[in-house]
Amino acid sequence: MAGVVVVGAQWGDEGKGKIVDWLSSRADVVVRFQGGHNAGHTLVIDGRVFKLNLLPSGVVRGGKLSIIGNGVVVDPWHLLAEIDAIAAEGVTLTEDDLLLADNACLILPWHKDIDAAREQAAGDAQIGTTRRGIGPAYEDKVGRRAIRVADLADPAALDLKLDRLLAHHRPLRVGLGLPEPDGSALKADLLAIAPRILGYSKPVWDRLDQAVRLGRRILFEGAQGVMLDVDHGTYPFVTSSNVVSGQAAAGSGVGPGAINYVLGLVKAYTTRVGGGPFPTEQDNDVGRRLGERGREFGTNTGRARRCGWFDAVMVRQACAVSGVNGLALTKLDVLDGFEEIRICTHYRLDGVLIDRFPSGMTDQSRLEPVYETVRGWSGSTHGARSWTQLPGEAVKYVRRLEELVGKPVALLSTSPEREDVILMRDPFEK
Repeated sequence: MAGVVVVGAQWGDEGKGKIVDWLSSRADVVVRFQGGHNAGHTLVIDGRVFKLNLLPSGVVRGGKLSIIGNGVVVDPWHLLAEIDAIAAEGVTLTEDDLLLADNACLILPWHKDIDAAREQAAGDAQIGTTRRGIGPAYEDKVGRRAIRVADLADPAALDLKLDRLLAHHRPLRVGLGLPEPDGSALKADLLAIAPRILGYSKPVWDRLDQAVRLGRRILFEGAQGVMLDVDHGTYPFVTSSNVVSGQAAAGSGVGPGAINYVLGLVKAYTTRVGGGPFPTEQDNDVGRRLGERGREFGTNTGRARRCGWFDAVMVRQACAVSGVNGLALTKLDVLDGFEEIRICTHYRLDGVLIDRFPSGMTDQSRLEPVYETVRGWSGSTHGARSWTQLPGEAVKYVRRLEELVGKPVALLSTSPEREDVILMRDPFEK
């Protein structure tokens, strides 16, 4: 048995969709284990573009079991819409192709209302939420009042859950100036979609246990990035779940022994969507050039991503807290043509050199990056599938990143196309 966890080692948007899709050709099972439909994974397959938010990236590969684990909060209406959307592209998902954890918690319309109202009320203190209800849904989960997938099969239990939910949401909505919540209407809406949702619902921990015992290859697909982790990220500018590799076990229902390798995804530069600290951000011609060449726009939001140089301090810390074994480096081709490239090797805080990302919000905002400058290259790396096709300075750049982060590059992606990958180490091979 081989279990591989893929996590973003920056602020998300590292290209997980393509890498997970590429790795899924070697896997038997692909599992989403955290987050919601705020993930934005773009796959380019034979010229066709698939944009997935909630479905595991392996769904476009035939013969793979895709699983949405219990650690994911699920908007059931969005799930069905996404299933229908890829069906229109010729990818039909049956109950043999997709499983949904029966103990996963649901995102409701009320959650989206609250998410949007809070963010709007925050004014300049907004944290950049996608306003899709993910945070409020996780709040209800830990508050032990969430509606779970299995509740859709039990109208009596649904009544009890809705009463408890109303007791919390009614005063909350009043305080935010939102209309009175209608529990009866919500119940009717949930029961209307229940047959389709329940068709995919299973105790996925049991299926995964069988897969482990049968020696199957399991790919655990993370969303967002480690520096958006609710504990280890740039709090409060973070997502509402744990993103680190340890969540793969808790969020899918397997033990940690099922994980053999952690692959950390990083871009050859750094991007971020929304607010929060970003020490290496280039709000200048360099940043605009990176954004234009990398087509840096959020899959979900359409917002332009903030762009900057590679931050080795941040990536090194993300790798440490997530137990990364090797890196998947993406978008190296975006750096083609730069005469000089800078890499952040340390920070300076109040005149003192440090090699960690501090936890304090004020300290994070005052970090000054300390750069090392390396030579760029004039040749093209786009579409390269072997080291010999790379310019010498590009190879040196990759090797320097390995030295600074302390992790080897296992895969190198040189374009959005699925097969444009240089493989140094197959994470599924022991």
